[in-house]
Amino acid sequence: MSRIITQFDEISAQYDAAFVDLWGCMHNGIAPFTAAMDAMKTFRAKGGIVVLVTNSPRPQFSVKTQLDDMGMFDDCYDTIATSGDSARSAMFQGVVGNKVYFMGHEERDADFFKPLNILDNPVEITRVPLSEAEGIVCCGPFDTQAAPEVNRTDFLYAREKGMKLLCANPDIIVDRGETREWCAGALAALYTEMGGESLYFGKPHPPIYDLARRRLAALNKVSSDARIICIGDGIRTDVLGGLQEDLDTLFISGGLAAAETKTVEQPDADTLSAYLETEMLSPTYTIGHLR
Repeated sequence: MSRIITQFDEISAQYDAAFVDLWGCMHNGIAPFTAAMDAMKTFRAKGGIVVLVTNSPRPQFSVKTQLDDMGMFDDCYDTIATSGDSARSAMFQGVVGNKVYFMGHEERDADFFKPLNILDNPVEITRVPLSEAEGIVCCGPFDTQAAPEVNRTDFLYAREKGMKLLCANPDIIVDRGETREWCAGALAALYTEMGGESLYFGKPHPPIYDLARRRLAALNKVSSDARIICIGDGIRTDVLGGLQEDLDTLFISGGLAAAETKTVEQPDADTLSAYLETEMLSPTYTIGHLR
């Protein structure tokens, strides 16, 4: 059974570093959560390192700009590891070909295609119509309110052509304020269900954890896995990913699973237990909201 705590400071002394989710944990897509920022500031003041580990399809620099604009400044974190960075590295190594069909938001996801200077001899990527593509780069739906099934015809064509789909954000859904939106992970799941091949680089998959550890090491802060905790509200991303990496986890029940766990300030213990049993996962700790 996951231990319910009331604030992160109850357990933080056990850890040198926290791999912290963003959306639903540190902000709601519109504004940051003050209590969450304060909790991370307190952790850092005591020597802890905060690595923001996000399934955002954006590069690190783009996420930082987004957070600055939102009012979440870098006094509550040390560095950022994004699914977008992992996926971009794979794209520029040619895992889905040179000619790609792009799915996503033209303006918001534009930075995904900016040059990546850390690779030797990156391939040249050209965006083309689906009929000319060798593979698909998916940062998200064209319409975040439209069901993934609207892409079925295009996916049938892509599958028959043997195209791989690079998924830059494995999240299925997010809540932007009070509005629930579909993410790239929902499209990738549909493509896989239809018999296509989807490639994932964010949580719960290993590449983003490798990146998070490298970002931690770049700060001259190397910690044993026993001293790292993963924090987030995604039971199938943040929690599952942390468990698969053999890391302790803190589940934020008041995010995506607020209704399922009857969380207002804190989860209902019996409901939480039933929910976790259904998901067949057991986070080390649970808290209603990060604070």
